[in-house]
This record gives sequence, C-alpha cells and structure tokens, in this order.
Amino acid sequence: MKTERSILKILAICAMILTFITGCRKNEDLITYEHYVSKELVAPFTRTYINGLIDNVTGSVPEIAQIKQFVVSDVNIYKMLYNTTIDGKKIVASGLVCVPSTPGDYPMLSFQNGTNTMNAFAPSEYPLNYSFQLIELLASTGYIVLIADYPGFGESASVTHPYLVKEPTVQSLVDMLYAVKELGNGELPGVTVNNECYLLGYSQGGWATLALHKALELDYKDDFTLRGSACGAGPYNISLLLSGMVNLATYPQPYYLGYILNAYSKYGQFTNPISDLFKEPYASRVGTMYNGTMTSDQINAQLTTSIADLMNADFLSGYSSSAKYSTVRSSLEANSIAAWHGYKPLLLLHGSADLDVNPVSTEDMYSAMIGAGTSGDIIKKVIVPNVNHTQGIVPCMLQGIMFLENIKNSK
Repeated sequence: MKTERSILKILAICAMILTFITGCRKNEDLITYEHYVSKELVAPFTRTYINGLIDNVTGSVPEIAQIKQFVVSDVNIYKMLYNTTIDGKKIVASGLVCVPSTPGDYPMLSFQNGTNTMNAFAPSEYPLNYSFQLIELLASTGYIVLIADYPGFGESASVTHPYLVKEPTVQSLVDMLYAVKELGNGELPGVTVNNECYLLGYSQGGWATLALHKALELDYKDDFTLRGSACGAGPYNISLLLSGMVNLATYPQPYYLGYILNAYSKYGQFTNPISDLFKEPYASRVGTMYNGTMTSDQINAQLTTSIADLMNADFLSGYSSSAKYSTVRSSLEANSIAAWHGYKPLLLLHGSADLDVNPVSTEDMYSAMIGAGTSGDIIKKVIVPNVNHTQGIVPCMLQGIMFLENIKNSK
C-alpha cells in the first residue's frame, strides 16, 4: 500500500511538473502585440454582392463601372481594436479592416473619412453604411482596406474627437497601420500584409490623408513604403478655413466652426477661454454638443448662422493680429499642413463650386508643393468643374481610386 501511494505521489508530482513546463511553453508561444488588440468579423462580402453594389451605383455614376474590372476576391470585414496615444494617454481605438478572402500578400489602403459628429455613424459602429461599403469593396481589388473611426468614436467614444488637430490624428492613423501589420503576422490565415501603403480621403479625411502622407514620407519611411495618395477637398490651411467662415455675415454651417474651436480648446491648442471667442449662450453650449450624440443639423440648430451674433466682436476684429489671440493664430498654423519637397505620387482634388472648403485651399497647396521643390510629375491637381462639397465626393474619390489603381498596377 505504501509503495502504491509512493508511486501515486511520484506520478502526481511528475504530472504537475509536466503541466508547469507545458504551460510555460504555451505562454512562450503566445504572440504579444504592441498595437493590435483584437478583431471581430462584422460582415462578409461575396464577389456577387460587390458586383451588385457597383451595378446599383452605375446607373447614377457610370464611371464607377471602371472598378468592376479589378474585383477578384470576396471580402471579410472586421472591426479591429488597437492601441494608440492621445494627449499623452494610451487608449484603445477602433476601425474597420477589410481583407480579401483569397490568400495572398497585400498592400494597405488607408481611407480617411470626412466630418462626422455622431458616434452611431462611425465606421465600426455602422459598417454597412452604403458610403462605407463603396470603400470596403476596394479590398476585393487587392488591398487590405483600413477605415479608422478616429479617436473620439467607436471604442474611444469617451474621449473628445481631435477635429483637425494634427498630431493625435496622425498618430492614431499610423498606429492603425502598425496594428494591421501585426494583424498580418498570423491573425489572418493565408493572408499577409506587406509594407506598401496607399492613402485616400475626402474633406477632413483629405486633410488627414495629406498629413499622413507627409508623415509617412518624412518620419516613418523605414517602416512603411508609401506608394501614393489621393486627397479630396481638404482644409489644408486651417487659417484660411477659419477666415472664410468668420469673414462672412452669415455662415450656413456653424457646426464646423464650433467643432474646430471646441477641439482646439479641449486639446490645449490655444490658451484663450472659449468665452473669448463665442458669445453667450453659444460659448456655454459649444463644449456640450460635440459628444457623439448630436447630428450636424442638431448642432446647427443650437447655434446661429449670424457670425456677428455667434462670435465676440473683439475676436472678429482681433483674431488675425491682436496679441490677445496669438495662441489661436499659432494653433491654426500648427495644425495646417506646410508644404515640403515631396517625392511620392500625390493627387489633389477639389470641386470648383465648393462653399464648405474653398478650392483655394487645394490651389494654394499645389502651388506651395511645387514651390518647395516637388516635381510636377509627382504631384497632380484636378479641379472638378461645377460641383460643391457634397457633389464632389463621388467624382473626386473615383478619380482618386483610379489614380491609386494605376500606381498599384504599374509595378
């Protein structure tokens, strides 16, 4: 009996040792990621469905039929969580990652969407939004497509969205690129992600795309190979944008003005209290409306289209020169995109009748890039005639998509 008990004790000890060793080995085998957190499948798109989407739009936008020739794969759409840093704090952000179901090695295409005030309309919250589907389907043409929520939406809805604040916006986009590279290290069986990047965006997304393009060219060139970018109707010069708003008697979309100055105030871009800029009751309202629960129309209804009634007279007369508003001016300059000598293909697009973002923004950016030494063979400009900001989305983005496709297929 004693011998049997001794044998059982020895076997139990051996089992414990083996369990410990096996557990250690399993822990050693676990992959840890710096940026990638998790993914969740939210929708699969078949080629039949994708071709149907294109057919449905072709009736009103015949040019979109061009994309059909490039469709080669079904697509899986994931909501991805990833780590980034905003205002010095680590947060978990989110976005969509659209992956071809056909095994292969793919480049990344990062799409930056335009102005949004509703968390419910963020990409990962509303992946089947028809507008997003027309971007998601691009994965079927041979890209890993990224659509960031931006900080302040999706998983990070509790933080203030850094609207047109450059540093946290670019950081969150770069961190999503890193996360997708990590995602390709075994989280997508049969699919790998290479270092090549293509960028596309419109409006706020056009500004974000150009800022990201510059960062990838100058600061992250050892980690990513930027192949080209297409930027539509971006407010590249924030000073010009603000002047265009406040120098009018009436401005039909005051929520833009509140969005910018609220974000700049919340992120310490200037030192003036918001009451230096806005009159009451609007000064008190501005800080409460950009929390992801109100549409742009609802915010507009809480403001006024009369600039004289909305803004303080002292600010209107002194923001461009008074020492009192020096940090406001410096914040606008810091978050604008300065021209540089670029060497990666870049297409700037804008509607000629855009009243929301003056096409002068694109004209000036193009001229400044040429003046900084960028070759006319590298940077191109298209002003689409007779379309406003909303009408320009489809023609600008279609031309941008074809611009990127031509680069990808010229390898």
